[in-house]
Amino acid sequence: IMFHSTLALSLLLIAVTSNLAMAIKKEKRAPQTLSRGWGDEITWVQTYEEGLYQAKKSNKPLMVIHHLEDCQYCQALKKAFAENEEIQEMAQNNFIMLNLMHETTDKNLSPDGQYVPRIMFVDPSLTVRADLTGRYSNRLYTYEPQDMMFLIENMKKALRLIQTEL
Repeated sequence: IMFHSTLALSLLLIAVTSNLAMAIKKEKRAPQTLSRGWGDEITWVQTYEEGLYQAKKSNKPLMVIHHLEDCQYCQALKKAFAENEEIQEMAQNNFIMLNLMHETTDKNLSPDGQYVPRIMFVDPSLTVRADLTGRYSNRLYTYEPQDMMFLIENMKKALRLIQTEL
């Protein structure tokens, strides 16, 4: 019996230490589950309603990314988005960020259909910016990995529009 409890205790210690080592390796921050791979340094809101509230309160635009786990275009866009330092920094500092894997009840967020990926901006005045579109006329709010400069321009426009219109 003594042997069993010593063994159990040793195994417990090993489990605790390896978890601790992994936690330390990941720096002092726990992984941000809400990021879903779009950027762990970004503070993500959980719901569209929370996003609207935060946008209004902070006077920052809300950026809504619609995506699905099993969509290869979403995965490719996510990778480009997460690896782009300028996008990550702007998203972190100047935007309220939301990524959704389901549709919202707000029909304004799907003016030309419920495809993924699509990225839309909502002004702090809670106006959906249907004028901030990507490069494709058949899916106005979609971006591809090579469109990151285009997305950056739209992010800057979303920020400029607040200053001029509110």
